Amino acid sequence: LPVFLAMGMPPHYAIGTNKFAATFGSGISTVQFMRAGKVDTGLMKKLVPFTFIGAVLGCLLMLHMSAAVLQPLVIAALVAVAIFVFSRRDLGAASTYTAVAFAFAIGIYDGFIGPGTGTFLIIAFAMIGFDFVVAAGNAKVLNFVSNVTAFCLFIYSGKVLYAYGLTMALGIFIGAFFGSRMAIRRGSGFVRVVMMTVTTLLIGKLILQYLGLF
Repeated sequence: LPVFLAMGMPPHYAIGTNKFAATFGSGISTVQFMRAGKVDTGLMKKLVPFTFIGAVLGCLLMLHMSAAVLQPLVIAALVAVAIFVFSRRDLGAASTYTAVAFAFAIGIYDGFIGPGTGTFLIIAFAMIGFDFVVAAGNAKVLNFVSNVTAFCLFIYSGKVLYAYGLTMALGIFIGAFFGSRMAIRRGSGFVRVVMMTVTTLLIGKLILQYLGLF
């Protein structure tokens, strides 16, 4: 998304094109995690409708207002969850249930703008007790649902530049294929380290972007 915006692409087209490309990545990752049995399908059946409704509302909201107003909130949220993850070494060690509220809220956020959605979802599932591999699998399912939902609305609104979207989609598809296989093979500890690294970098990027230095 920052790359598209840096190219001078109008915000609504940048978000729509980014959503188009991201759908391919979340799609292949979802298939990989489901094949490996790293998704709580019973819980997903309960959460998917809420993510779908949230994504529709978020996307419709985004199409009628500027995404810039969310940036300080995104930075604050990322800092908060990063502190939580770094301070809780036992996070993601066992499995429990419950999560309708965050599925709905993150669906709205992903439909509205999207960056960091996968990280938010993994952290949310880890916080309620899932190990990081299953948390990543669950996150991919909901991320795919919100991506497809917003993607269809962006197509309907004519806010997708397909030449850029297809090029990026190819790279994301290949990266997601190998990345999800690596996460499944290397286990929870590996996913935790990668997630904390990505969260830290994302916080830094958003702060620099907010200050006009990126």
